[in-house]
Formats: sequence, C-alpha cells, structure tokens
Amino acid sequence: MRFDLTDLRLFLTVIEQGSLTRGAQTLHLALASVSERIAGMETTLGTPLLERNRRGVSATAAGDALARHARSILEQVEQMRGELRTYAAGLKGRIRVLSNTAALAAFLPSRLGRFLADHPDLSIDLDERPSAEIVLALADGRADLGIVADIADLSALQTHLIAQDQLVVIAPHEHHIVTGRPVVFADLLDEAFVGVADAALEMHLAERASRLGRQLNHRIRLHGIENVAMLVEAGVGIAILSQASIEAVRHRRVTIAPLSDRWATRQLHLCARDFATLTRHARLLAQQLTDGAANA
Repeated sequence: MRFDLTDLRLFLTVIEQGSLTRGAQTLHLALASVSERIAGMETTLGTPLLERNRRGVSATAAGDALARHARSILEQVEQMRGELRTYAAGLKGRIRVLSNTAALAAFLPSRLGRFLADHPDLSIDLDERPSAEIVLALADGRADLGIVADIADLSALQTHLIAQDQLVVIAPHEHHIVTGRPVVFADLLDEAFVGVADAALEMHLAERASRLGRQLNHRIRLHGIENVAMLVEAGVGIAILSQASIEAVRHRRVTIAPLSDRWATRQLHLCARDFATLTRHARLLAQQLTDGAANA
C-alpha cells in the first residue's frame, strides 16, 4: 500500500468539501485527476472510500478510518517541519505553552525563567488563554503543554497536578457582604458583579449559581484584573477572582476574602495530549514543571 502525502491531503480535502468538484477546485487540480487518484486509492485498498450521492460524496467506514489516520500523519509532518524550522532560524527548540491567568500570576513565570536559564538554546512561545480554550488547543495539537484549572473537562488529555488555587471575593472597602472572613457563594447572589472576561471561570460561576436556581448579575465584564479591581473600588460591584491573580490589586481600597465553598479551591494541572509523544525539549520542560511542583 503506497499513499503519498498528496493523496492524503487530496482525500481529506474532498471529505471536508463534500464534493469531488469542490475538492479539485480547492486544490487547483483537474477533476479527472482527483477522480483518478481516489479511484487508485480504492483499488489499492480493495474497498470503496467514498459514497457518491446527488449532493456530493461522503466517507464510507473505510474512508472514515483513512481520514483519521491521514489527519494524524499530516499533523505529525507539520510538527516535524515546524521543529526543523526552528533549527534553520538558529534555535535548537521552541516549545508552545498555554496558561490560564492563575498560573501566570503565580508560579509559572519564575519556573519558566529558571528553565530558559538552564537551557539557553531553547525558546518558549507563551500565551494566556481561558482553561477551556487551552484544552481544545492541546487536543487539536496547537500547543505542546498547557496549565489549566480543573473546572475544564480534562478527560481528553493527560495531566499532572502541579498547584492549587483559591477563589476569593473582592469588594469595595467596608462592603457589608465581606468582612475579611470566608464568604459563602450563595450569600453573594443578590449583589452586582464586575465580571472577568475569562470564559472558563465565568462559565463555572454561572453553573454554580444555576445549581442554586439563580444567575449572576454582571454589570460589566472586563479584561485585566487591574481594571476589574478599579471598578470594584469605585463601587460598581463585587468580583470573584483567583487568589493567585490579586497581588497586583492589593494597593486598591478593596476588601478580600476567600470563598468558603468546597469547589472554590481549584486544582491546577499541567496537561498534554500525550506526554510520551512530546518533543524532547517539551518533555524537559514538563519534567521541570512537575519537579518544581513536588518541591513546592
């Protein structure tokens, strides 16, 4: 059985377009050439790969299996090319890391700094994303490693627990609902909120409110913890934040108290689609992050 990368790309394009004609147009190939290549693949395998109908084509069971393997092969080829491009640019390795706000605000910068100091030939592409987006990016192969809270669905990934994080309430100074002692989430639901533009955290809080038959009253949602704290200080509303992210706002005249609910203590996980298939330098970083968590 001999399929080249062009055959695999062609077959995937036809499946995605749902039509031999549109597939040929997308790849700038003659329709006859596309039909001939598909027919050759079916002859080689001894089974149909496509079902033809009035609306176009769809994959057979064998076609679905081929498409799954084709995506995996082409993705690995792209990863190989990306890694080799870093050598051409004078780098010996580049690692793609995504992190949620809590990890970036707390331990991650210092640990990445130590790693880069120990490995001067490596570089890191670091981006901040909500936990739910990170999970999708890892599953799709768009990042090597991610650090997420367990409020996201991690079932499709391999994980290592590396830290804990506590959710806290920040309120205007001397606000009646927060006295510095732990606060129950249910007691906050009549208050106005300044929301954080973090889809994962906001969805988690909304779901918790829904379980109580309520919904949060968000007067505004903002990017940036400093902006949220500024509006809280001004009396616009209260906010629920990660404890790891509030160091930058302690200069504000706000009161901070932990949420006492059991679910408000979150687990932060280092995640990968498969740690065993990471590049050597990504495995080195994963090892250093997990070792750092154990030492901490």
